[in-house]
Amino acid sequence: MPDIIHLLPDFLANQIAAGEVVQRPASVVKELLENAIDAQATNIQLIVKEAGKQLVQVVDNGVGMTETDARMCFERHATSKIRSTEDLFRIRTMGFRGEAMASIGAVAQVELKTRPQNAETGTKLLIEGSEVVLQEPVVTPEGTSIAVKNLFYNVPARRNFLKSNAVEMRHVLEEFQRVALAYPEITLTLHHNDMEVFNLPATKLSQRIVSIFGSAYKNQMAYCEEDTGFLVVKGYVGKPEHAKKTRGEQFFYVNNRYVKSGYLNHAVMTAFEGLVAKENHPFYVLFIDIDPEKIDINVHPTKTEIKFEDEKTVYAIVHAAVKRALGAYNIAPSLDFEQDVNFAPLQPIRLQGGFNSEFEPERNTGGSSSGGGSPFPGFTPPATTTKRATSRGWEQLYEPMKEVEQEERVSMASSGTGLLSDAFAASDAAPASTKKAIQIHQKYLLVQVKSGMMVIDQQAAQERILYEKYMASLQKKTGASQALLFPQTVELSATDAVLIKELAAEFKDMGFQFEDFGGNTIILNGIPADVQAADEKELLEELVEQYKNNSATLKLDKRENLARAMAKRLSARTLARMSDLEMNSLVDKLFACQVPNYTPGGQKTLVIMELSQLHDLFLKN
Repeated sequence: MPDIIHLLPDFLANQIAAGEVVQRPASVVKELLENAIDAQATNIQLIVKEAGKQLVQVVDNGVGMTETDARMCFERHATSKIRSTEDLFRIRTMGFRGEAMASIGAVAQVELKTRPQNAETGTKLLIEGSEVVLQEPVVTPEGTSIAVKNLFYNVPARRNFLKSNAVEMRHVLEEFQRVALAYPEITLTLHHNDMEVFNLPATKLSQRIVSIFGSAYKNQMAYCEEDTGFLVVKGYVGKPEHAKKTRGEQFFYVNNRYVKSGYLNHAVMTAFEGLVAKENHPFYVLFIDIDPEKIDINVHPTKTEIKFEDEKTVYAIVHAAVKRALGAYNIAPSLDFEQDVNFAPLQPIRLQGGFNSEFEPERNTGGSSSGGGSPFPGFTPPATTTKRATSRGWEQLYEPMKEVEQEERVSMASSGTGLLSDAFAASDAAPASTKKAIQIHQKYLLVQVKSGMMVIDQQAAQERILYEKYMASLQKKTGASQALLFPQTVELSATDAVLIKELAAEFKDMGFQFEDFGGNTIILNGIPADVQAADEKELLEELVEQYKNNSATLKLDKRENLARAMAKRLSARTLARMSDLEMNSLVDKLFACQVPNYTPGGQKTLVIMELSQLHDLFLKN
């Protein structure tokens, strides 16, 4: 039997290793920026073309490399920071050249120019597919310039898996922001396709946060710091009222290295418990400084995951630090010790629906049933001066229901169109009449059906209706627009600006009209025709936020995601008192949908209670 086990060629082994470290252009950005930081650079330029697919170049003014180091950094297992096993557990640097460079050189064309300080000339290297094509002296400034061109040119299968330029650029921006937040003392610039995206001068952390995320963050941050001897926690947390639906703006750094940790995130979220809604996520940028021997940073090839020797202590300190920060800035709720709760006067309990604790019907002020008068259509409370309602007044509560049976017969005999198609109308879920919807707490609609009673979730129904409407607009590209009387200027974060430009065609198909104003600013000129013209800027920001939230949890195409996001955000604005006409229209539109029973996310829009179920509620045990 012939031997079948053999050693892989170096170029193939490098390509396999690259699969762990270099997954997309953003991976190259991360490695090159970290190398420049370890080279003690104070000024770093990142130049990107075609979202990094064509070019990722990092130019720094660091210490540079000698000719030997320049050549060695592209060899497998080359490193500048590990000499012994113990060094694996004392890592504080990011990775000075070496290591990832061999992986990058295996899947791209790399040009390296470097000159150490006080040297007269530098070194130029050209690498293609792990092979050194050229090595020669060159005149170049002190520091290092590394240009990574045509990523995955020799691995077409990997290149085909890259996303659109807008998506890949969003990942590049995320990596750039992570590094920029960790090192505010370093000047950083980013250019994409010869356009300046970021120009961040050296400053302090708070100013760096504002420079990256916008001036709106000036009044949204609370300083956090705790020094226990075991570790130091410092940074900024966002005020609860500014929490968002997505968790994108949450950053944890351990020894200045960005890490992802659900455990640490949970520590922060529990500190915010009771201050933010469960589905919202507060902003934070927190740094933990701890003895490197107390952690293991090598549990993942990209070093974005971490293990702590004493996780419970770290959790408790982080939680306490954030809690203290919220309390110090009077963000957390506090007790009023000046009020004597034992002798506080008791206020009469008022039941929603217009009755007080003694069951006295409120007087009708003349408004309609949908405008804040009696909660029961057609019912006028009796004029009485006594505190207790008479039995005759109570009987009138049920008078609107006496006509239900008669109206149902008239409705069935009528030749007019119903709520549903003939096939659906024959079912027990079909509403008996469009005139019997009753709104409860501005959240639910009650509708009589043949088999009992239907309860419709007002917001969920609106979400289903809007979703199908906007999906149709996106598919047919027929979204109508209404022009704003006063166009609004919307300043976005860099990542949101890229996202909106990526979705420009889809936004237009839905009815949005905007134009690029330069940088990360757009001018909003129009919104979908049927959207109420109010808080248009806020609506656009909410829509982008919901889109990102969907992207983080679901795998959807752009149109599906955008339609869901639009429906979700608009439906949340529709919780209000409705007229009879509006209620009937909502029910009609819901049952005209292809899937009336559920929202796009799977939540029920309606529940049927059978007569037998209602009967059982009143039976004695």
